[in-house]
Amino acid sequence: MNASGHSMVGTEPSRAVEQVLRRLGYARVAPDPRDAGVEPAFWVQEPGVPRRLFPVFIEGVAPDPSSDALGRWFGAGTGTDRRAIVVVPNDGAAEEAWRRIGSTQSKAIEGEVAILVVPPSGRADASPHWHARIAPRAEILRLATGIVVGMFRRAQASGGGMQVDFEEMLAILRQRYGIDVPRSLGVSSDEDALFVIYQMAMRFAYAPGDPGANLHLLVLKPSGPAARLPWFAA
Repeated sequence: MNASGHSMVGTEPSRAVEQVLRRLGYARVAPDPRDAGVEPAFWVQEPGVPRRLFPVFIEGVAPDPSSDALGRWFGAGTGTDRRAIVVVPNDGAAEEAWRRIGSTQSKAIEGEVAILVVPPSGRADASPHWHARIAPRAEILRLATGIVVGMFRRAQASGGGMQVDFEEMLAILRQRYGIDVPRSLGVSSDEDALFVIYQMAMRFAYAPGDPGANLHLLVLKPSGPAARLPWFAA
């Protein structure tokens, strides 16, 4: 890794990153011909999903303005074709990368970007890890609502034999969307995070004139006092 801040696209760093991603299940593939205008370090395929390809951008401690391939990638368009894996050498660089991406990236594709910290070999904290990001509370509530609605539908499709586990919802926010939920909400535990999300769901569960129009409510039965409840209370 280049501590001077220049892009780490040399042969040895690129090979080391490729090995880390291979251990995580990502296989190196040929470049996507549709996006030949911007050159990442290489391309990988998502584990088990042949058609989901990710460009891999390898960055230093600080971005190099003279070769900002990542910036050009996100500036070239929007949509799922802007998905990417960004590799940085430490957590501070990961925070800076999230800040840069957040300033240019469409809200619709936030879940398509992942930042992987691969510290230089020989360091005590040299264990590679995905870096979770800080997300706005409104985004967390929006994503959590969609996840929980899907979980309830799955439980209903199973004939009632499957329970809804809100810990699974937190796991999906963490693993699929790369969000550090407790840190984003200013708490220190998953239990506190769930309580804050519950309070947010209660606060925004009122839709004047049409309670059924609010996605934070679940329709549990056609009528009765418990027909519509905030999803967390359900």
